[in-house]
Amino acid sequence: MANASAKIIARVEKLRQELHEHDYKYYVLAEPVIADEEYDKLIQELLDLEHRYPELQSPDSPTQRVGGTPTKEFATVEHNPPMLSLANSYSEEEIRDFDTRVKNVLKEQPRYVAELKFDGIAIALKYRNGILAQGATRGDGTHGDDITANLKTIRTLPLRLRKPPKEFRNIEVRGEAFMQREDFAGMNRQREAAGEKLFVNPRNSTAGTLKLQDSRIVATRAIKLFGYSLFASDAKLKSHFENLQIMRSLGLPVNNYVCQCQNIDEVIKFWKEWEEKRDTLPYDIDGIVVKVDSLEQQARLGNISKSPRWAIAFKFTSRKAETILNSIDLQVGRIGTITPIAKLQPVFVGGSTVSRASLYNMDYINELDLRAGDTVIVEKGGDVIPKVSGVIKEKRPKGTRPFKMASNCPVCNSPLHQPEGEVSYYCENAECPAQVRGRIEHFAMRGAMDIDGLGEAIVGQLVDLGWVRNCADLYSLHKHRDEIIGLEGWGKRSTQNLLEAIEESKQRPFHRVLYAIGIRHVGQGVAQLLTENFTSIDMLQAATEEELQSVSGIGPQIAESVAFFFKEKHNGDLIRRLKDAGLILSAPTSKKKGKFTGLTFVLTGTLPTYSREEAKALIENNGGKVASSVSKNVQYVLVGEDAGSKLDKAKKLGVPTIDENQFRKMIE
Repeated sequence: MANASAKIIARVEKLRQELHEHDYKYYVLAEPVIADEEYDKLIQELLDLEHRYPELQSPDSPTQRVGGTPTKEFATVEHNPPMLSLANSYSEEEIRDFDTRVKNVLKEQPRYVAELKFDGIAIALKYRNGILAQGATRGDGTHGDDITANLKTIRTLPLRLRKPPKEFRNIEVRGEAFMQREDFAGMNRQREAAGEKLFVNPRNSTAGTLKLQDSRIVATRAIKLFGYSLFASDAKLKSHFENLQIMRSLGLPVNNYVCQCQNIDEVIKFWKEWEEKRDTLPYDIDGIVVKVDSLEQQARLGNISKSPRWAIAFKFTSRKAETILNSIDLQVGRIGTITPIAKLQPVFVGGSTVSRASLYNMDYINELDLRAGDTVIVEKGGDVIPKVSGVIKEKRPKGTRPFKMASNCPVCNSPLHQPEGEVSYYCENAECPAQVRGRIEHFAMRGAMDIDGLGEAIVGQLVDLGWVRNCADLYSLHKHRDEIIGLEGWGKRSTQNLLEAIEESKQRPFHRVLYAIGIRHVGQGVAQLLTENFTSIDMLQAATEEELQSVSGIGPQIAESVAFFFKEKHNGDLIRRLKDAGLILSAPTSKKKGKFTGLTFVLTGTLPTYSREEAKALIENNGGKVASSVSKNVQYVLVGEDAGSKLDKAKKLGVPTIDENQFRKMIE
């Protein structure tokens, strides 16, 4: 095959530039300048040239939007900085409280930026030398999935930035992928005609689409995107509002409905305006997002746990509808929690049909005096989670009776137990099939052990047969190989695929194993924190509640739950069996060495020059750790002005205290 001449190379580049410009004008500006037929001719010419001269193929070519070879699994991407979630407010009073907290820290009136809050999926995009290099899901905020091939199919997303200045060639953009209501309805009409299951709402269909492993299917679905955050290490960024303009100038899609507000009254005005106008938009929004405009002020405010102090979601009032409460059923969770469930006459509310909703606990049922047969008010909390919020007692039929909690488990008939001081009831039978199924489904799910093929139906089948009573039994399932092959619907290939998937799961890292085993209050983020600070299962089993709480982000409730889990004998037996099966139960040794290697610090008070985030970064970059509370395992407490109880505890325990000058000398 002949090499491309200089003339051909120039023509390919010219076609790409023209097509990128036409994509921007058509999909982002909605101002097309050529007919569809002309565009199709240009794209076909480029496809032909790239096919004839494969060496000219490029990841930023407009031809890449059609999708490519299916991927077997998504690689993991680390987010730095983490993708934080927002705290929520639902009233003027709550948003004014947010304003007061911000002003108390800053000692001045901040300017705010108010934006629409899209009901979509958060994503992160990295551009290198002006070309889209990587796109990822939010995941747990710290780690997400690499879905670059899928994101490249989004027509509003530039594969190449428009004439980026030098300082903006290497950037990261955070944004929201979503589907417009009309596109969603059209897709469901096609699925209905084909006899396929319908999607529930645009948000769920967007999430499901972006996690498809065949980008060619993604390319057929009308997903759009808005960018809302910019990181550029080579540029001196000052204002969030200015950053939105910069993103727009680079060809990135940015929503037009943004307001720079001088005070919280202007924010509330914007919120009220869009609560009235929300249905005029072609896509769903469930509130507005309020951010402090100054990036310097954002840095001073910092973060609390997984949320920034400088931003908040200001949600709209929930959508409501009336329907009939047919019955109150009981659901058994994977840790034995009994949750009352409202079975409702199906009703359309907030963009989807609702037929069931959690009733939380008996206190909630008694407070509302809920009875089967009642006409109830159903609303979507934050326009997402269905909730029974009231009863229309004037419509109550005669003869209804107050609901009483059952005395026995609805699945295994074991007596139910309500611990002192708690509102929930529990089935204490660890062998309860509902709990066993729930625990194993959780263990096998994506983000945990990710055992392909081990879905709800198969888990139920294996549990009913008595071959699997806990997650460790999965690694002995090969002993039943011949019996599985003989089951209806199974065969040699399907059995082998399942056993190979179980064997392959042994390669999952320690933090995913810890999350998978299902300790109460230990989600993906908490599991990551624990395994970073207790680098083996033996260290974690031996840790006291006080030692667990010394980890930044681990509070008393989590510490108590983790310590209690490892005290239980049957859990110890489970861990031993997982060890014997060959699962990874220790974290890789950190390669980061420095002056603070092996040292743990606690920060308290306000430092003269360093922000808390800067001090924390200096400690960690020098190999140290930062804990949230003082204990005997802490080597130093770094003290600033207005230090509180942590300083008193350090003195009581004899933990050395240092000021910023001493800290600076330790680094130097």
